Amino acid sequence: MREAFLPSSRQAHLARLYAASALACLFACAVPLPAFAQEVGKMATNVPSGSQMLLAADTLVYNNDNQTVTAVGGVQIDYGGNRLVAQKVIYDRNTKRMVATGNVEIVNSDGTKINSQHIDITDDFADGFVNALRVETIDKAYFAAESAERMGGVLTTFHNGVYTACEPCEDKPDKAPTWRVKARKIIWNGEKKTVRFENANFEFFGFPLAYLPAFEIADPTVKRKSGFLIPGISYNSHLGYSVKVPYYFALSPTYDLTVSGSGYTRQGFLGEAEWRQRFNNGDYSLKIAGIQQRAPDAFIDSAGRNVDSGAAGDPNKFRGMMGTQGQFAINERWNFGWDVLLQTDKNFSSTYNIDKYNGGVHQSTVYLTGLNGRNYFDVRAMHFDVQENTLNSNIAARSNQQPWVLPSLDYAYIPDAPLAGGQLSLNVNTRVLRRNQLDQTFNTPYDDGTPVQRVRGIEGESGRLTAETEWKRTFVTDDGLVLTPLLALQGDVDYVNASSGSLDAVNKMAANPLINANEDMRSSFARYMATAGLEMRWPVLFSMASGSSHVIEPMAQLFLRPNEQYVGGLAIPNEDAQSMVFDATTLFERDKFSGYDRVEGGSRANVGFRYSGSYINGWGTNAIFGQSYQIGGENSFAAPDLVNVGAYSGLQETKSDYVGLFGISSPNGFAASVSGRFDEQTFEVRRAELKAAYSGLPVSLSAKYAFIQAQPLYGFTTDRHEVTLGASTHLAENWRVFGTGTYDLQQSLLVKDGVGFAYNDSCFTYLMTYSQSRDLNTREVTQSIGFNLSFRTLGEFGSSTSAVDTIQ
Repeated sequence: MREAFLPSSRQAHLARLYAASALACLFACAVPLPAFAQEVGKMATNVPSGSQMLLAADTLVYNNDNQTVTAVGGVQIDYGGNRLVAQKVIYDRNTKRMVATGNVEIVNSDGTKINSQHIDITDDFADGFVNALRVETIDKAYFAAESAERMGGVLTTFHNGVYTACEPCEDKPDKAPTWRVKARKIIWNGEKKTVRFENANFEFFGFPLAYLPAFEIADPTVKRKSGFLIPGISYNSHLGYSVKVPYYFALSPTYDLTVSGSGYTRQGFLGEAEWRQRFNNGDYSLKIAGIQQRAPDAFIDSAGRNVDSGAAGDPNKFRGMMGTQGQFAINERWNFGWDVLLQTDKNFSSTYNIDKYNGGVHQSTVYLTGLNGRNYFDVRAMHFDVQENTLNSNIAARSNQQPWVLPSLDYAYIPDAPLAGGQLSLNVNTRVLRRNQLDQTFNTPYDDGTPVQRVRGIEGESGRLTAETEWKRTFVTDDGLVLTPLLALQGDVDYVNASSGSLDAVNKMAANPLINANEDMRSSFARYMATAGLEMRWPVLFSMASGSSHVIEPMAQLFLRPNEQYVGGLAIPNEDAQSMVFDATTLFERDKFSGYDRVEGGSRANVGFRYSGSYINGWGTNAIFGQSYQIGGENSFAAPDLVNVGAYSGLQETKSDYVGLFGISSPNGFAASVSGRFDEQTFEVRRAELKAAYSGLPVSLSAKYAFIQAQPLYGFTTDRHEVTLGASTHLAENWRVFGTGTYDLQQSLLVKDGVGFAYNDSCFTYLMTYSQSRDLNTREVTQSIGFNLSFRTLGEFGSSTSAVDTIQ
């Protein structure tokens, strides 16, 4: 055995001094890397207290005349998780220098590796010299240099150095990486936390791409440092070409500021600023942006209509926004936060792609949430900013018709202890709405000859308080029949303060002979709904000789309820139950309305079956099919309300339409599903959706077809057909081309399409896209180009978002 603990105190002192000096090379010679960002004088603290040093070598020689200690042959030092390996190590006590030679490798406790043939450094870590240095960090960043020297404990210079974040090719280790920076000098300043490259060449796939006399970046160990960020570039047919240059201010460890300037060839200069601050229990941000539009007329289409809310013809048109987001933990159970957007017009942030505020619909909200065990509490105030770039005047006006929700509250509680052997749940919901402009649809442009009349939201104020409790228990018989009885009770208290214009709109709607309803809008009312239900399921398992297994589960539900109160008239505003989709996923819902403002009444039965299959070759199948029956009382879906939500839903008759779904999946990446709603007498397709996708190499494909039959009283007077296709293919291991397109079959119009090209590996990503979109009414074309270059550890260049939704 060559390994031994040093026995004498003198030997131990020398060995510790030698080992500490040797391990210091790990930090003194690799200073630009993330593992070496700490001050050199603090290195001793990296070794855990009480650590023992283990030295192994073929020969250990003490020369008292020359005051040297020499270890020769397979030298290895382990100390506190750090390891040094070399063929020879000499420590000179007079000069206080340590020299390690011959296949020197230092492995830090964090996994960083340093390789060299020669290391020469002082034992105070201030000055040193390394020959033929190669460094690999734990995060796979690589430095190499012919030599490196350290001066004053602060400045380290790499001579003829190379930097890259690309892993070497295992099959061809001498192959040039995707990118690298070669420099005559690489200077790391440990005090300023910067890395400077002098006489540098940026190489791409081994070819020199750019010569840079000098440039400087933040030390890769520094997460936050003031300076210019990577610029961005984009194109939009209304805005023109743009270049965005951001500058980052690292003002404090807890707060910072980013300012950006974007120059648009058609609209002028856009300024942005974002302030961010972090606290122990949360953080917040504040963003402002504004532009004095140079050419608002660029938003006028060929027909002379303005396609954006920026006022055309006004050369002094100023547009801007202010947005703020934040979240704070009050304690381990309660959180408080907000997300608020204010802007000069309805779609400024969408038009100029302001990050975090550019969605088609932005929900401004202030909220308080709590979660403890089986208790959940959420209260929030909300407002919806509809950022739509459209020529449809009815849709364009939707932004001004959105209500203020002041407030909305949800509370849910499930007791831990069972009640009568079953589970009890309690839900409370309340909301108060205030709208300054009536939201109505009278004779919409879909078809001027059809009297489509709906009051989607009243001008004025309305409020509702709902409390609901449910109890259910599951029994399983000896034959495998699963029985689940349930009891539910819901109560509502509502008030409405509608404007005279709203009442007039309700009167006009009630007078429509197609709707045939009474106008009886009430200022206040109370209602209840009690439900007794029973669900029966009988899952049956079949195992086949081929190894496949199938589960068929016949299922029936029975719900006994009184009639929905105030049904048959227009007494109750419908704000949160305007969406009505009856399909296989909602067949077995107790209440098929999407919100609390409408409550399903009358007795109803839901009957159908569920199926799932699993095959030995990895394929799988699933299916649902069934029908719903109104067996007593008034049918809530046949009764009109202010938005005609039940019209053409498939539930308005005593026997509902049939609904079904069938899906398959495979182990090779293929999956498909088809779902639909079919007339209960003729089996005519009322609604259908077909999806198919394949994900594999070298091709990925996706297809979607959707069909919805006309629903005149619900606002859609014509059928809707739409097909979307997407494809992506790998031209080589890292190269990919893709494209998508959406075609409106009813309008015979390619609504949007796009193509893209991408490269991706471990250290570099390239993406370029081109897309077009067309307005359904004017067929005006909007074009967008986006591209992005991303170099790992260096940054990104290009547009922040892709112009095409890509598929992998």
